[in-house]
Amino acid sequence: MRERIEPAREAAATARPGADARAVHAGRGRLPTWRRLLPWLALVLLLALPPLVWRQSWLLAYLAQTATMVVFALSYNLLLGETGLLSFGHAAYAGLGALIAAHMFNRSGVPLALLPLVGGAGAALCGALLGFISTRRAGTAFAMITLGIGELVAAAAWTLPDWFGGEAGVAIDRASGPAFGAWTFGPAREAYTLIALWCLLASVAMFALTRTPFMRLANAVRDNPVRAAAVGCYPRRIRYGVVVMSAFFAGVAGTLALINVELVSTESVSMLRSGSVLIATVIGGTGAFFGPVAGAVVLTFFSTAVASVTRAWLFYLGLFFVVIVVAAPDGLAGFLARRVAQLARYGWRSCRAVYLAGTAAFVLWSAAAVLAVQWAYAAQFGAGEGSAFGATLGPALGTTGVASVLSFVGSSPMRLSLAIFALATCGTLAAFAARRAQHRFAAQARTQAPTQAPALHDSGDAR
Repeated sequence: MRERIEPAREAAATARPGADARAVHAGRGRLPTWRRLLPWLALVLLLALPPLVWRQSWLLAYLAQTATMVVFALSYNLLLGETGLLSFGHAAYAGLGALIAAHMFNRSGVPLALLPLVGGAGAALCGALLGFISTRRAGTAFAMITLGIGELVAAAAWTLPDWFGGEAGVAIDRASGPAFGAWTFGPAREAYTLIALWCLLASVAMFALTRTPFMRLANAVRDNPVRAAAVGCYPRRIRYGVVVMSAFFAGVAGTLALINVELVSTESVSMLRSGSVLIATVIGGTGAFFGPVAGAVVLTFFSTAVASVTRAWLFYLGLFFVVIVVAAPDGLAGFLARRVAQLARYGWRSCRAVYLAGTAAFVLWSAAAVLAVQWAYAAQFGAGEGSAFGATLGPALGTTGVASVLSFVGSSPMRLSLAIFALATCGTLAAFAARRAQHRFAAQARTQAPTQAPALHDSGDAR
């Protein structure tokens, strides 16, 4: 046994040669405690602070959806980010776990506070069965197998109405279960508190899981499966274990959604939901643990806040996704980490020209794109979408000066065309300014960088 464990540890440690050295050189290996705890503090404030300041019911529903998507995206990142497995059927585990939890709650009276454990265990059993099939292959074959499994589960939701509930789904009454002290979980605030606590608990559990030797082996299998197998690791067993654990947390996320809306339906296992968690994870970034958290917040914002203003929210989400993949392939978390490291190394005065010009270009181009899209939707859908852009965003902006300007611009096609052209032109000029500032910054950085190449070359020759 020891002969197999030691080589496996070697594979996990050497899967990415020089990664530890690069991390230490970049300063990531010596992060102070307060910087390591900062993302956790931000997550706690996101979940706890808004309900204390505002008491609207829609805010609780929005935060509950965000917390559910956070757990769902983190569970998906165990596959994509930690093990390199691209899955197109992850919603099957969330939906099946929520379905099992709903039946158990209605038939056996499981306490609502423990219901996410039931959903997670049910999803883990489904993952043990379906993962045995999907993990027989890796790479593209794994993705296609999960796509087929997702389609099969989605089709079964319609062909087995007695189990899946058909079009009506399976409903629960969260207040009908055993009370937890003085809490019946009937009010929305009590239900949201339970969802937020489970979100934090699941996030901490997944964070601890990513620091275990098993997940280090999963990283080795992701980076170099041939080498990991050559030194005694079993890539298929590692992938199978990760699929089961990822399915467990996906079941927890599905059960949290069940607690929020008190219903699990065919949409819970749909391919659209599988695609949404993939989009959220890629937007946030798979290279950092809190990347999917940022992606979940962004996706929930588009699907709720933007969707309440315009029906073009899917177009905006797709456009934002393309921009992230092209401009920042490592996601929002990676982009932010690079900007913070750059500021820490060179200071604000050296970076401000690039940042300000780049931000101006992004804002101006975004405004031009939004005006053009809303104009097209208004022309297509007429009064349903609003005769102009000002009519679309007017209720959301109220009686502010911005709403008045938008109404004035949108009332005439000529003024709207001129506004779009002016915004696009200014955005292009700002992009050129950002590019020139980036060239000047790169030249300045090269002059400030220490010349260590000869020493490294000599040490390489000595070896």
